[in-house]
Amino acid sequence: MIIAFEGIDGAGKNTLVTALEEELISREIPVARLGFPRYDASVHAQLASAALHGGMGDLVDSVYGMATLFALDRAEVAEDLTSFDGDGYVVLLDRWVASNAAYSAARLSQDATSSEVVDWVADLEFGQLGAPVPDLQVLVDVPDSVTSQRVAARAAQDGTRAPDAYEADGGLQARTLAAYRALAEMSWISPWLRLDNSGERSALDAQLAELADAVVDALTED
Repeated sequence: MIIAFEGIDGAGKNTLVTALEEELISREIPVARLGFPRYDASVHAQLASAALHGGMGDLVDSVYGMATLFALDRAEVAEDLTSFDGDGYVVLLDRWVASNAAYSAARLSQDATSSEVVDWVADLEFGQLGAPVPDLQVLVDVPDSVTSQRVAARAAQDGTRAPDAYEADGGLQARTLAAYRALAEMSWISPWLRLDNSGERSALDAQLAELADAVVDALTED
């Protein structure tokens, strides 16, 4: 089973992936985990990072160019993830193809429900590059006003985490959140689950426990 967590910058995806990973491991479910972009391992992701921080001329201005770099980062490990899935692991992904779709649609101010670039991303990544389709996509839904505060606090605490061009663009983050919500509403590519990470953590933990139950049930049925 492949589960992809999606959401705008600062939504708390990493925290929730960690929580679900710990819950599944406590139930003796084998877990493989990976986060994207893989800035520490992929030359494509490193080039994208350089562009986002002003180091690649006008490359960052190209929606399709940036989306291609992020897609190639995922393509490098697509076969490995498929193998883990086939070997019985639950594969947890912090961002996957929907990130490319949502951000690209937002950058072009396109409606995600009828977006040419969303269709292009799906064809490029799932069709041409062989990215495995996730069994479930989880939207970590948090208002962009909250996430912007989290990104700023993160940067203040860690000098190496200065906001990149996407994170610093509040309008882009708001449009991307709207795109994500549209993709979730239309069950783009596969089923979606929305988790609200802006309120009480106890309520969120209960939803994560329910998700873990559903994963175990699905694995048992298989």
